[in-house]
Amino acid sequence: MHLGFSSMNTADDPAPDILARSLESAGFESLWYGEHSHIPTSRRSPYPPGGEMPSPYRKMMDPYVSLMAAAAATSELKLGTGIALLMERELFSQTKTIATLDRLSNGRVIIGCGVGWNQEEFENCTRLPWGRRYLALKETVLAQRALLTDTEPAFHGELIDFESVWFDPKATRPGGPPVTLGAMGPLGVKHAARWADGWMPVDVALPDIEKDLANFRQMVRDFGRDPEEVEITLVVMAPVTADLLKSYRDMGIHRCNIGVGMENWEKPEIVMPMIEEFAMLIPEL
Repeated sequence: MHLGFSSMNTADDPAPDILARSLESAGFESLWYGEHSHIPTSRRSPYPPGGEMPSPYRKMMDPYVSLMAAAAATSELKLGTGIALLMERELFSQTKTIATLDRLSNGRVIIGCGVGWNQEEFENCTRLPWGRRYLALKETVLAQRALLTDTEPAFHGELIDFESVWFDPKATRPGGPPVTLGAMGPLGVKHAARWADGWMPVDVALPDIEKDLANFRQMVRDFGRDPEEVEITLVVMAPVTADLLKSYRDMGIHRCNIGVGMENWEKPEIVMPMIEEFAMLIPEL
């Protein structure tokens, strides 16, 4: 099992190049940055865990620019978006950004994506319908795969439609970087099982992790796919211990992403000591 590291990626956090070098030296497999271009001040959409939204959400830097800085400072560390809000950017420009990052990093990109939780933020950025956001995300991903693979790509969906275009550079792999879907509800999990390259759930939101993983893998089979080809990246929000990570490894989880935890998002000084602490567990995983 691989160990990844997630960061809120604010200007107060360790800089991407410094963080990435430290992670690669410590034996971490990947670095993951999330995305919020802005947060509407209306705050009509409730913060999913409840209570007040942590202030770092308002200060997040651009994940792709930050991951490019991380790529330039490393040679093997994988670079993930966790998660990117793909529908909140213009399709062609965003796909060009992903293709460029993929090329300049020599194919180290993983696109973690989701539909987001903030309806007002979504509607500020796109005319895609909030009520059909999972279909819109599926079509966005499929359209990007076409752009990153086909010689003269075209796409004709219910919500996204364009005639053939010339689009380069192509991705380093057919279909582009692997796309893993961060989703917890029944509809989102079904979409992950049907078309995503991976599933990215949060451990504390799964009532019975072993049962939930078994159900997901069966759903993948029901869609005629091989569960071994659908990576599971588990976002670890429970207190991290060696025994916990080993139990996740034994469940067949491909990757665990850890971070400093919501309660410590505004304490950047603990990031480097945490990396050193958990690096000692990597050989056991």
